[in-house]
Amino acid sequence: MALLNIFKKKKSTIEEKKTEKKEEKKKEVKTEKPSPISPPKIKEKKAGLAWEILKTPHVTEKSASLAEKNQYVFKVFPKANKVQIKKAVEDLFGVDAVSVKIINILPKKRRLGKISGYRSGYKKAIVKIKEGQKIEIMPR
Repeated sequence: MALLNIFKKKKSTIEEKKTEKKEEKKKEVKTEKPSPISPPKIKEKKAGLAWEILKTPHVTEKSASLAEKNQYVFKVFPKANKVQIKKAVEDLFGVDAVSVKIINILPKKRRLGKISGYRSGYKKAIVKIKEGQKIEIMPR
């Protein structure tokens, strides 16, 4: 019988610790109050699933000239659609996307001597953002 009493004592101490932790959590919840003054609303940057949709920025002379017109070019996941791309750009860079245009670049046939093959194709998106907003693609 002495062995059974040992187990009962341990269970009771474990239960006491659990109840103490619950009481501490209740106290912490009661002490936290929201501040009466709310900060101004600023669009937050959220990486989320944007990295799965946007592969890389497409940096060329043409894309640099489009950047002056608030249009930015990205290589994107081949199965991504306009809505997903727009949401990914808004979440990742914290800007408001106005429109998205998608271009499928087909694979091109290439040859090296007798061996012929294909250069891989990709999907490219041109995203237009609101006036006055900027995306810094190449950090200075």
